[in-house]
Amino acid sequence: MKNQAKLIAVFASLALLTGCGAFNTPAQTADSSAAQSSSESSEQPQSSAESAAENSAEPESAADTAAPEKSDFNLGYLNSTAHLLAFVAQEEGYFKDEGLNVTLTQFSSAGELVNGLESGKLDLAFIGSVPTLTFQSQGHDVTIVGGAMTNGHGYVIKPEFAEKDEEGVEILKGRNVASVKNSVQDAELQILLKNAGIEIGEGEDKVNIVYFDSQKDAYAALSNATIDAASVYSPYASLAKSQGYRVVYYCAHEEALQNQPCCRQVAATASVNANPNTYIALERALLKAYHLTQTDHEKTIADVKTYIDIEEDLIDTEVYGGYSVSSPDPDKQGTVELKKTIVELGYTEDYDIEPLYNTALYKQALDSILAEQSDDIYKSLEEHFNDYE
Repeated sequence: MKNQAKLIAVFASLALLTGCGAFNTPAQTADSSAAQSSSESSEQPQSSAESAAENSAEPESAADTAAPEKSDFNLGYLNSTAHLLAFVAQEEGYFKDEGLNVTLTQFSSAGELVNGLESGKLDLAFIGSVPTLTFQSQGHDVTIVGGAMTNGHGYVIKPEFAEKDEEGVEILKGRNVASVKNSVQDAELQILLKNAGIEIGEGEDKVNIVYFDSQKDAYAALSNATIDAASVYSPYASLAKSQGYRVVYYCAHEEALQNQPCCRQVAATASVNANPNTYIALERALLKAYHLTQTDHEKTIADVKTYIDIEEDLIDTEVYGGYSVSSPDPDKQGTVELKKTIVELGYTEDYDIEPLYNTALYKQALDSILAEQSDDIYKSLEEHFNDYE
């Protein structure tokens, strides 16, 4: 537990430096009961990564954006409305408009998604930032090419242990709490416990954290008599409330935890280097999807429900209730600060992230969109990128 004592100052700086809170309207979240069929591409990324210079290569200008090198594209996601940009891009035909035949496949954990990337079964995955950074530090040759969600985490507890929502981590004392190791949810809980002077462990004045392999498993553990509370990401908080549980806290409402860069767009580095125009096309589609989420709530909610089959009012709460933001912006500054934090936590060893963070493709996609049409929504994305790249 020695590393936990280092957590506060570093994580507090993260909340100040990451910038996704600057986006105009929150968007994101969903539930775990959607099952999505998988038709996986036979095309696989090359086996070796190229140089950092090649990794950041881009067409000369927006006008020079070329056709995708490959049309069949496999995208992996988790059971969360956090990944709604992919749902909207698929349902609204934006992927198709950009020359991509995208298959969406739901997975259960970050580890499964990284295996899919490395095996060539996936071309892109929406993966939590903490596991992504850990995988990179361990030598997995995967590159961050964009964002997916900011915030959207918290913890829930059985109603017999809380009279109302958001009583804070103090109500977790003496409780067994299900969480996911190597996750933003785990790091956030530890910082709040440290701030409150609460130790981790067994005992009436401590919080006993029980780790599970996935968020789905951690939430399901609430059905066990031995588990009192559990971590959540979107849309599990709203789902839990609908089932009678109380919310311990939303990270978006905790000053020390605001604006966490949660899920990132991740791809095999070799695939990014071999197919830059394909990923530019992907980013263009996701940018269009973001635009729709800001202008048409009803259509967005319907698109999300196609993949996350929970009640529409729960989707609305998770996407537009102020608990999270879904944006394709890479938010590099915030993610780099998060890397520093998890190194301090002892989650992983430090490493050079620069060759594994490609913001050039997103910028090329955004520039090309702005060359075609420019409004306040796309301009806000441009301003945010320029400030936080």
